[in-house]
Amino acid sequence: MKPPFPPFDPDGDENTENDQPQRLRDIPFRVLAPNLITLLAIGSGLTAIRLAVEGRFQLAIIAIIFAAILDGLDGRVARFLKSSTRFGAEMDSLADFVNFGVAPAIVLYIWVLGELKSIGWIAALIYAICGCLRLARFNVMLEDPDRPKWHNNFFVGVPAPAGAMVVLLPVYLGFLGLEVSRSVAVIVALYTIFVGLLMVSNLPTFSGKNFGKRISRQLVLPLMIAAVFLVALLFSFTWTTLSIVSIGYLASIPFGLRAWNRRMAVDKQ
Repeated sequence: MKPPFPPFDPDGDENTENDQPQRLRDIPFRVLAPNLITLLAIGSGLTAIRLAVEGRFQLAIIAIIFAAILDGLDGRVARFLKSSTRFGAEMDSLADFVNFGVAPAIVLYIWVLGELKSIGWIAALIYAICGCLRLARFNVMLEDPDRPKWHNNFFVGVPAPAGAMVVLLPVYLGFLGLEVSRSVAVIVALYTIFVGLLMVSNLPTFSGKNFGKRISRQLVLPLMIAAVFLVALLFSFTWTTLSIVSIGYLASIPFGLRAWNRRMAVDKQ
């Protein structure tokens, strides 16, 4: 009798009756751990949509931020446990589209873009589609064998999690006193499309992937103090801190472009 569900195959290999005796029947929990974190992230992103529909925008933003934190954890957990799989990589991309493409677009539409009716929906739609295209391109670029190693220090375009945090800047400002009006909705619509275009652009942005792998002994204590200070600011002045971080990220894009151009000039020499 066949089991009610197909066997879990994390690497996408085809199962045949002839190779069943050679395959391991049980899968280590370490292989499932990153996938469970990704599923929690998807649940958080979908919950953000529900909270926005119910008008609880602050909790919706927190749910998206929580999904971003989980998104940063699942890949690191997979590498630490040496449990990266094709299944996990595909599910992570789908999670990013839901959490950082669909959820922010719907939050923005319900909060302010709905004032513009169809025009507002088109702006939200463009952002979500740009997020999808950005993730698809990212997956293709990972498979490029000729890509120089130093390219890992940069993203091409704004990554989806950063795009979600940045595109929600008008909502942060709304919590700080920005009044919702039709004129504000027009500006937010243009800003939403702008951030979507940043995600699919060729602008190099700092990736931060290698940050924290090795830290000078002299910098350990200052970094710990800075981390505690940032967390304290985030809890005490949440929306102000998120606004400053978002504006700071946008301001860092020209510096990423300059660093990229300098590295390219060195390679050409």
